[in-house]
Formats: sequence, C-alpha cells, structure tokens
Amino acid sequence: MTGFDFAALSPALPEIILAGGALLLVLIGAIRGDKSEPMINGLASALLLGAGVAVVAGPSQTVTAFNGSFIWDGFAQFLKLLTLGGALIALVMSFDYWKHEKVRRFEYSILVVLATTGMMLMISANDLIALYLGLELQSLALYVIAAIHRDNLRSTEAGLKYFVLGALSSGMLLYGASLVYGYSGTVAFQGIAQSVTGDPAIGLIFGLVFVFAGLSFKVSAVPFHMWTPDVYEGAPTPVTAFFASAPKVAAMAIFVRIAIEAFPEISHQWRQIVVFISIASMFLGAFAAIGQKNIKRLMAYSSIGNVGYMLVGLAAGTPEGVQSVLIYLAIYVVMTLGTFAIILGMRHKNGLVENVDDLAGLSRTSPFMAFVMSMMMFSLAGIPPLAGFFAKFYVFLAAIEAELYLLAVLGVLASVVGAFYYLRIVKIIYFDEPKTTFERLPFELTAVIAVSGLLIVFYGLLPAPVANAAGAAARSLF
Repeated sequence: MTGFDFAALSPALPEIILAGGALLLVLIGAIRGDKSEPMINGLASALLLGAGVAVVAGPSQTVTAFNGSFIWDGFAQFLKLLTLGGALIALVMSFDYWKHEKVRRFEYSILVVLATTGMMLMISANDLIALYLGLELQSLALYVIAAIHRDNLRSTEAGLKYFVLGALSSGMLLYGASLVYGYSGTVAFQGIAQSVTGDPAIGLIFGLVFVFAGLSFKVSAVPFHMWTPDVYEGAPTPVTAFFASAPKVAAMAIFVRIAIEAFPEISHQWRQIVVFISIASMFLGAFAAIGQKNIKRLMAYSSIGNVGYMLVGLAAGTPEGVQSVLIYLAIYVVMTLGTFAIILGMRHKNGLVENVDDLAGLSRTSPFMAFVMSMMMFSLAGIPPLAGFFAKFYVFLAAIEAELYLLAVLGVLASVVGAFYYLRIVKIIYFDEPKTTFERLPFELTAVIAVSGLLIVFYGLLPAPVANAAGAAARSLF
C-alpha cells in the first residue's frame, strides 16, 4: 500500500489554502457570531495574502493534477496573482464602508474567499467539468454577496437579478459543453483540440456558440451584458468594486484558455463570434454611458466597453494577442480599484453619494482625490502617456498584426466616443462649483488611491515587468 502523494497536490496549494481557511472561518463565525467580524476580516485578508505567496512559490514548469483536470502554467500563475490582488484590495476597501453602514456580516469576508477559490479553479480548469465547477463555486458566492445588505431593497434586487440571469447563462454554458462533448468525445481541452479540426460539424459550432454565450455573460459582453448596470448600481459599493475586478479577471482568463487551448484549429470560426461581441461591447459601452448620472452605473458601461477592448486582443488569436489581453487586464484592475476607492470616499455627513454631479468642484475641496480621479478618467479614455493608453495600444497593435484592420479602426472610434463621458467627469471636478465637502478618507482608501494613481501615471516609465510577465504567461498557452 503506497502513501498519499502530497506532491501531486502542490499545483493546487493556493486553492487548498483558501478552501481550508474558509471552512475554519465559517467555524469561527458560527461559534462567535457577528462579533467575530473584525477577526474574520483580518484572517480572510491573511488567507488571500497566503494564497498569493503560494502562487508566487508555485512550480516553475507546466504541471497538471487531478487526472489532467487542473493545470498549472505561467498563464494561470499570472492571472491568479491578479485575481488574488484584486480580491484582497477590494476586501480591505470594504471594511470602513460596513463600519459606517453599521452592518456586521462576518459572512462577507468568507464569501469573498470562497468566490476567489472558484475563480482560481476556473483559471486552472483544463476540461469542461472543472470549468463548470469553478464557475458555479464563484457564482453561488457572488449571488449572495450581491444581496448581502439584506435591509437594502436595491441590494436584494441586485442579488435576485444576478441570480436569475446567472442561472440562465450557466444553463447555456452547460448545453454548449454537452454539445461539444457529444461531437468531440471528450471534455479535456487538449482532447477537444485534437478531435476538432478541418471543417467542424454544425452541432459542434452550435456548442461553441453556447459555450461562448455563457462565458460572455460572465465577462458582461454584449449582448449578455443586461445584468451589469443594474447589479453594479444596486449592490453595495464595495461589492461592486469586487465584481468589477477579480471576477472579471477569472472570466476573461477562462474565455482565453478555452478559445486558445480547446479550439485552436477552428479559430476562424470562433473569431467571428469574438469580433462581433467585441465591436458591440465597445460601442454600447461608449454610447450608453454618455447619459448616466449614477457613477456606479457609468462604471458598469465603462466595464462593458473595456471588455470589448480586451476581446480585440483575443480575436487576434496569437501569442501577442493573448499578451495584450493580459496587460490590459492588469492595467484595468488597477484603474478600476483606484476609481472605486474614490467612489467609496464620496461620503459626507449624510452618507455615501453616487451621482456624478456630486464630484463638482472636487479640485477645491479635495485636490488629492480630484487629481487621481482625473488621472483614472484620462487613463480609461486611453490618453497618453497614462497606463490606459498602453493597454489599448497593445490590443490594437495585436489586431493589426493579425490583419484585423477594421476591428482596430472601430476600436479607436469607440475609444474616441467613450472619451466624452470620461472627460465630462474631469470637467465637473475642475470647472463646476463645489456642492458638498466629503469626509476625511480612511487610511486604506488613501493608500489604494495613492498607489493606483502612481501606477497609472508612471507605468509608461517602466512597462517592461508587466509586459514581460504577460508575454511569458501568453506563450505558456501555445
């Protein structure tokens, strides 16, 4: 009788840390109740940090576990670090919010840890079953997080909408996965790639469309974006910040992995789908955000537009295209968390405000917040020399190298339209008369705003570390 091979589980050590830690936190919460919230918050943050250390110290080569269902490679390592970073910062940003709202929910931090565990599993999924398990673990936790503020009608409504539409998208994904399995005879991505060559059967194309439809919902790409504005607006602000960062990274990661690893021989088929949803997302995000008064709703449409730009890189289907997606994701997470830290800082004596017009005259009442918010808006608009410019430059360059000239041109046009509502916010901050004075920022929000601002402003001076890491991660897929 042989002993248990613990070394075989080493690729999944970060997930084991998170899952085991979450069970321990549930036990502490069940015994001590809501008064355990500060302790659980600290332990949950430590768990995410510990999982990040385990990712950094992970294997240096590509390895698989659980009979090939779970894969560890450079792609997974890069995106897991990004996911854990986004989840940790979003969690830390939430502490002051819940204190002000006088809501004590020890479950919140545990659900963030469980959702992050699901995201990590998604990123390392190497077959359709592992993909679905990770997706559902993430989604079930996110449904509850959206409705965590039980006394708030908008939060409850957001959770219900997300649940109903999420269940629909999961059904579409499962149906597509069953068709792909039926026509290829395997659920493993490598097996699918070997069996799906030449001119694929019409049934397999249907399966591919349904799988991509399910994934498009998770990244909130048009036409499966309908939940995003309502959930972003209705959910508590720190929850929206979490939704806009870590889950977006994980969903885009599995989108890229399944396209590149499972269907490399029929890229001309799925490229048509990706190009369509990319163009639709870029233009809907650009035009629909123009009339928005609520800043969280505006950020939802901005998120839809940014997903469109990321998909430009995926449409290229090349190592350079995947590299551009990874660079865009890294910069997008920093921009999003910095922006939401400022939105969380929009608090006066009567509570948090969410209207764009409440930023009026911010340059006179809080020059620090005004400067960083303006830099974030310029960066999201893609204005050089800020980080957002480089993000868009890389994806458009990848599209041009793949001879997708029309897609690149349309992307630039959408970016020009989108710049209007970003620059409008800068105008309100610097040229309108002050309406209100915000309370002093707590330390954690100040730190996030300062660090994200520095990264966005000075990224152009040292782009190599992120670009090289993204390049190595992209090459590990091919």
